[in-house]
Amino acid sequence: MIKRDYYEILGVNKNASKEEIEQAYRRLAVQYHPDRVQPEKKEEAREKFKEVSEAYAVLSDPVKRKQYDQFGHAGIDGRYSPEDIYRNVNFGSIFEDLGFGTESIFEDIFDFFGARTSRKHGPRRGTDIEYSLTISLEEAYKGVEKEIEFYHTQHCSVCGGTGQKPGTGKKICPQCRGSGKSTSSFGGFFTFTQPCSKCHGSGELIEVPCPECHGRGKVPKREKLVVKIPRGIDTNNQIRLRGKGEAGEYGGSPGDLYIYVKITEHPLFKREGNDLYLEQKIPFSTACLGGEVTVNTFDGPIKMKISPGIQCNKILRVKDKGMPNLHSNRKGDLYVKIIIDVPTKLNERQKNLLREFDKLYNI
Repeated sequence: MIKRDYYEILGVNKNASKEEIEQAYRRLAVQYHPDRVQPEKKEEAREKFKEVSEAYAVLSDPVKRKQYDQFGHAGIDGRYSPEDIYRNVNFGSIFEDLGFGTESIFEDIFDFFGARTSRKHGPRRGTDIEYSLTISLEEAYKGVEKEIEFYHTQHCSVCGGTGQKPGTGKKICPQCRGSGKSTSSFGGFFTFTQPCSKCHGSGELIEVPCPECHGRGKVPKREKLVVKIPRGIDTNNQIRLRGKGEAGEYGGSPGDLYIYVKITEHPLFKREGNDLYLEQKIPFSTACLGGEVTVNTFDGPIKMKISPGIQCNKILRVKDKGMPNLHSNRKGDLYVKIIIDVPTKLNERQKNLLREFDKLYNI
């Protein structure tokens, strides 16, 4: 699953205050809480509820928010376990204010956030991440190479992803005695079993943490890549770079990087699929007598014939001058909308000629 931007998830800007973030979360919690949706939409709501709750847990914490602002998701995944992200977040007071039942709150929260899953389940693939890239329509037409810069986590090169200082080992967790589980009670309302808070469910503790990654097994890294953008790409098309997402856990493979393309508006051309649309002004005299006009294309200017008596808003098609097809060598067409340029300032001779023309035309 691709992690979206936390600010985008909550619908707030990056300068939002803590109060604005909480207000946004309250609104979305009401919208997506499973107790408030139809049964057939419950599963979708649970995923949304988890997503907005994770965003709130990070952005409501000044330390985590600072790490996220600086490094993106790599700053969170590289420093905090899933349990750490939600630790000390006061969900209870928010949900009680909204009128949700306390028991179902904690049941949903800890089920959603993975607090009931053990880390003994083997390798876990890293999270996919996304990157937004803006290009011009002309670059989309010709194809282009763009250098991007982003943060993601990688396995620590010192410990090889184990989190241990080289040459040291692990020991049985004294708090859970190797079970990886602990039982807790929230205010007498609800008792549940969750991963041990000391070993995070592994049942083991690192004797000496790696000095480079501080026991996490991965570190955030800034990376630069040159990405080849193919001809004909359109807004919201995505480019997948395998293995460039977040580092995996416990020997798991890294996630992928998805680049989402956005194309800026062009001052002349409008795009619809693989076709291009252009408005072309022609002189009044050319509209009457016919002739040729010069039309711009992304391959350079071309000559286009104008038939005598052409009407305003007439659309002419120029084959194979549209956008390239992303999956073949074919091109769309260029549609040229004729706009007759009626002069607004005439000298006396021009006016007299038009008066004469008008008399002859109406005979």
